Amino acid sequence: MSSGQSTGSAQSKSSHLSATLLPPDYTPSDDEEFMNPLQQEYFRQRLLRWRAELLRESSDTLESMQQENLAQPDLTDRASMETDRSIELRTRDRERKLIAKIDEALQRILDGVYGYCEETGEPISLRRLEARPIATLSLEAQERHERAERTRRDD
Repeated sequence: MSSGQSTGSAQSKSSHLSATLLPPDYTPSDDEEFMNPLQQEYFRQRLLRWRAELLRESSDTLESMQQENLAQPDLTDRASMETDRSIELRTRDRERKLIAKIDEALQRILDGVYGYCEETGEPISLRRLEARPIATLSLEAQERHERAERTRRDD
């Protein structure tokens, strides 16, 4: 069984237990304990919705591509369709990688380490997690990482 499959079954088990805890208008706040059960459930549901949306778009793309007919008589039309298809496939490939990161974030929630910087162990700000729920580094650690990348590229 792959980790994606085991994560899915664990997620479905935990979703029935904790989904009722989250009020519909809940938003994480700095005034509460960091990564308390409500915050964990909030981000878990957000990640699951994002993942479902990406999978739905991927399915729509696949269906659309199966219905397309590349046997266009006009070479310009055919070239345009092939270009569009290529762009769509690249987009879906990026989204496939994003789904893997979402699955990793969901696993971090199950493991109890979600929201904490992989480098420093410090909490990642709620604002950063709202903007990028798959973040694994605090803003400061991410900036250090990006500066180091630029330095290596410049050398």
